[in-house]
Amino acid sequence: MNKVKIGLIQTAVSNDIGGNLKKTAKFIKEAAKKGAQIVCLQELFATRYFAQVEDKKFFALAEKIPGKITNFLSHCAKENKITLVGGSFYEKGEDGKYYNTTLIFDSAGKIISKYRKVHIPHDPNYYEQYYFVPGNLGFVQVPLTLGSSQIKIAPLICYDQWFPEAARANALKGTQLIFYPTAIGWFDKLKKHEPFSAKRWENAMRGHASMNGIFVAAVNRVGKEDKMQFWGSSFIADPYGEVVARASSTTEQVLVAEIDLELIVHSQEGWGFLRNRKPKQYTDLVK
Repeated sequence: MNKVKIGLIQTAVSNDIGGNLKKTAKFIKEAAKKGAQIVCLQELFATRYFAQVEDKKFFALAEKIPGKITNFLSHCAKENKITLVGGSFYEKGEDGKYYNTTLIFDSAGKIISKYRKVHIPHDPNYYEQYYFVPGNLGFVQVPLTLGSSQIKIAPLICYDQWFPEAARANALKGTQLIFYPTAIGWFDKLKKHEPFSAKRWENAMRGHASMNGIFVAAVNRVGKEDKMQFWGSSFIADPYGEVVARASSTTEQVLVAEIDLELIVHSQEGWGFLRNRKPKQYTDLVK
């Protein structure tokens, strides 16, 4: 059997970056002790979600590679002998532009992949276009050998989860597991008018899992930050869109679960969503 154990780290975040890192390191170690071979953090895991407002002071949080955050992630991966999907951090790129970036580290602490968030929202309490430009690296897939198991993973970040094209593009390249580091929650107006938003969020990614016949893992934060109440509920969905593990909506949690990659074969071959595509009919999608 081709099985892999994955861990998701769901935390509440304070203004104390050092404290956030210390807590994250503790939870990564816990996930590794539970047998997780791949561990994923949440979006902007080291800082509060500053994009609720437009304020130039937050540009100071951006880091180049290498930097404090990347060195921390490298150390955690190496110390715990895991593959680490480093949530995301605020990157000041080599081109002087600012990105929302995921780095993936191998068990030796080496960066083996980098993804920059492609879809950038700009809505009330999510003013990300003020801080980030769209990613310029395309979608990236990372093949891994973990013991006797082989798996191809891909990172997408938060708002990317609302675009089925991103999930499908990865699936067509053979991705078996998509990680979605996320920062999403309610502010008062949204909770009043869309009380179903958390379910809508989950359903979107469960749909990606089902329609592509792959696993998805979404990692959200919890707690109140300024106007935003983050709803946690990190989860893992199988290739049929069924949730196989789910975290609390209110508390910090290390969520670890084993996934069976054989289910991907059964789902994709049984339903044929990828092989029965008609790309020539989809030209409107890229206009």
